[in-house]
Amino acid sequence: MLELTVLILTFNERENLPRTLEALRWAPKVLLVDSFSTDETLEIGGRYSNVRIVQRAFESFAAQCNFGLTQITSPWVLSLDADYILTSEFVAELRALESSSDAVGYSADFHYNVCGRRLRHTLYPPRTVLYQRALASYRDEGHGHRVAVKGRVLPLTAKIDHDDRKPLSRWIRSQDGYSKIEAPHLLATPDAELSTQDRLRKRIFFAPAVMFLYLLLGRGLFLDGWVGWYYVLQRTFAEMLLSLRLLTEREGLEGEVGSRK
Repeated sequence: MLELTVLILTFNERENLPRTLEALRWAPKVLLVDSFSTDETLEIGGRYSNVRIVQRAFESFAAQCNFGLTQITSPWVLSLDADYILTSEFVAELRALESSSDAVGYSADFHYNVCGRRLRHTLYPPRTVLYQRALASYRDEGHGHRVAVKGRVLPLTAKIDHDDRKPLSRWIRSQDGYSKIEAPHLLATPDAELSTQDRLRKRIFFAPAVMFLYLLLGRGLFLDGWVGWYYVLQRTFAEMLLSLRLLTEREGLEGEVGSRK
């Protein structure tokens, strides 16, 4: 098995962290880079002998990750979100990897869960989650972040469970914050440098309706019952909020809208 450290960013993750850390008891080292949580996150992390916690004021996701890399000495890093749960199949595949391979990174796909129930489809993209520390660095992209690895990155077969249990109210606040960052990024980026999905979003008016119909009917999420509808409504709401932010940013409405109350 590769010599690795698990890297997780945290801020008030009491709803997710116990399940994530339980699935990481096999890992020799887990590093939590915490942005000064005010809930039970630190207490939860302290229950596990393989977990080390360092705290750093949040600047951006990329900055937190790059800081985390400076705190790790193992050759390999397994980068996870606090709501990622490793399946037994994923751990088995991880254990079978050899450092003699010419790959310097590995990407993983995800099973998206709502309240513990897997959806048949999701928009959640694959991510490079395992890589050689010395060959990796993070950069911010819109509201998110991406790791750049210098070398060959191969896909893993097993998938990771994504299952965020934080309250809906917090999810809505997060989407509002993301849209404030994402809108200027999309407007400033040439179409040629955007994905098809982001080019559609940039057209503002079409993305919410397309997202709703694509997920519900095109990908069959209505067959997943209420959890399918929940995900479809979440994603449609996020697209509507982003469309409003794009329109507000493009037309310079922020001050004007507030002055008309």
